[in-house]
Amino acid sequence: MPITETEKIWMNGEMVPWQDAKIHVLTHGLHYGSGVFEGIRAYETDRGPAIFRLEDHIRRLFSSAKIFMMDIPFSQDQVIEASKSVVRENNLESCYMRPIVYLGYGEMGLNPLACEVSVAIAAWPWGAYLGDEGMKNGIRLKISSWQRHHPNAMPPAAKGTGMYMNSSMAKVEAVKAGYDEAVLMSAQGFVSECTGENLFVVRNGVLLTPPTSAGALEGITQSSVIRIAKDLGYEVGVENLLRSDLYTADEIFLCGTAAEVVPVSSVDDRVTGEGKPGEMTKAIQSMYQEAVRGRVDRYKDWITYVG
Repeated sequence: MPITETEKIWMNGEMVPWQDAKIHVLTHGLHYGSGVFEGIRAYETDRGPAIFRLEDHIRRLFSSAKIFMMDIPFSQDQVIEASKSVVRENNLESCYMRPIVYLGYGEMGLNPLACEVSVAIAAWPWGAYLGDEGMKNGIRLKISSWQRHHPNAMPPAAKGTGMYMNSSMAKVEAVKAGYDEAVLMSAQGFVSECTGENLFVVRNGVLLTPPTSAGALEGITQSSVIRIAKDLGYEVGVENLLRSDLYTADEIFLCGTAAEVVPVSSVDDRVTGEGKPGEMTKAIQSMYQEAVRGRVDRYKDWITYVG
């Protein structure tokens, strides 16, 4: 999906023009994927733009950096304020936001400890990641031939930039084969997650999602969905799932910051349920859309107003 340019990007404590937000070709992160990032959304509300679960995203950004032994030269509060300022400076009512922490120019080689740590935050308008049609009627999934990396090979708890080559290869494979998205399996044969989304299955009236031990990122949207589902009176469980569980599920949906809540119509050409969004999926999707826009009092703690 093409990027719509905005005016300013926050880089290392300063607002710089979009076209001037550049790095050197020998930046460490470009060569070795040494960086961590977050995807965040801001939504238009009755009180102006509000960022969804900003504090939780920035906390996870710092946790990811800690796993890779990257010392961020700003406090969490500073990065939170910088994130808000990017939305304000660009006069955005709603947008996607990308904070990134990366190892910069000055050192080369596989030992990253001497590298300078840089931080940038960009924001731009971005629509439905998996398409408006997919949001409404569901998307087609393919089980990828690529496995999710083993937790002792790459830490799935960290949202590391280089790690997403795994997701990218799975995504390309699925799209080239005519599907919308891919499902990655763990080395142990369990369902892990999709290329950029957590996955939920409805089976016998119970909502299930894979555990982090299967290689799934501990999703912020995932935790939002779990809370919404429980508040709606649904039973929720976290357990290992096999690919056959996807083939026989009553409902399936994906969730993530970029994707939001997206129903699934089929997996490997096996129709999911009746081939259209199920009742549980629609109820959770609807409540999520209300919550992110500050329209549900019980979820007001999830949003941070920019103004």
